[in-house]
Amino acid sequence: MSESPKSALVTGITGQDGCHIAELLHEKGYEVHGLIRGQNNPRKAAVEAEFPFVNLIEGDLTDPAALMRAMDIANPDEVYNLGAISHVGYSFKNPTLTADVTGKGVLNVLEAVRATGRAESTKVYQASTSEMFGGLDYNRPGAGYNEDSLFHPRSPYGVAKLYGHWIAKNYRESYGMFVSCGILFNHEGERRGKEFVTRKITDAVARIHLGLQDHIELGDLWPKRDWGYAGDYVRGMWQMLQHDTADDFVLATGETHSIEEFLQLAFAEIGIDDWRPYVKQNPAFMRPAEVDILLGDPTKAEKVLGWERKVDFPGLVKLMVAHDLEQQRAGLPSA
Repeated sequence: MSESPKSALVTGITGQDGCHIAELLHEKGYEVHGLIRGQNNPRKAAVEAEFPFVNLIEGDLTDPAALMRAMDIANPDEVYNLGAISHVGYSFKNPTLTADVTGKGVLNVLEAVRATGRAESTKVYQASTSEMFGGLDYNRPGAGYNEDSLFHPRSPYGVAKLYGHWIAKNYRESYGMFVSCGILFNHEGERRGKEFVTRKITDAVARIHLGLQDHIELGDLWPKRDWGYAGDYVRGMWQMLQHDTADDFVLATGETHSIEEFLQLAFAEIGIDDWRPYVKQNPAFMRPAEVDILLGDPTKAEKVLGWERKVDFPGLVKLMVAHDLEQQRAGLPSA
């Protein structure tokens, strides 16, 4: 007699990582449930069309009762808490909402697992972030941040994520729950929202190439980030929950590149060597506090989990530009 398939509940199912993890889990034979927020969610139809195998459950990270109901419906072996107010710039404009969703929402998920009697049977993945480091107290020059590095968030988003990170560790230590935190550095791809700088660039490059616009407006161009491919990173999420013990893991490339470097590679994909005439800086996109550099050290994840990335930085840019060119040529929505 065959075993019943594993069940997984994914919050943030409509986001980039949620789509990737849903796809991965389905390929591995899981029964996939996704938490979707609000009535008439504009992303609901798209998710249903692309992932008909996902059972969508209405709920909200700010609603404990709805989360407990979702736990009872999904009866998950694994929970992937990917839902958040995840745009750093937006968090400065809406810090209270960011705290409620991105910070306290983690507590609500953990309590829903515990309150429904699943503390010993359900594994939880908490999506932590490199923004918790903030780029300050960079005490390992020439090396990346690892699991033992100091935190110093520079945005309401980073602060809220740090609360979520610590409350996850607290539930692990207090109740013996299997809660693993993935401290993920910037991970991008064709499913990234256009409000994020990488997708904003590749979408604009495609439109410039096709004569649909003549320039792109950005904020600061000098910040450096450790950019990888989202598909590689969600595989690491899954690996964390297959490990024997719950722990914290940094996922990163170990390389850092500036926004200018991203622009250079993106415009090169359409045969433009000098991108500067096509880029205008707009103070509206500059943040009250910026992070200079984020560089991660994935050594622990590589050694303990056997995690590895398959897409390098040039490959990531190439993949994203090619996708957006295809979307624009087909006249498809680029969201």
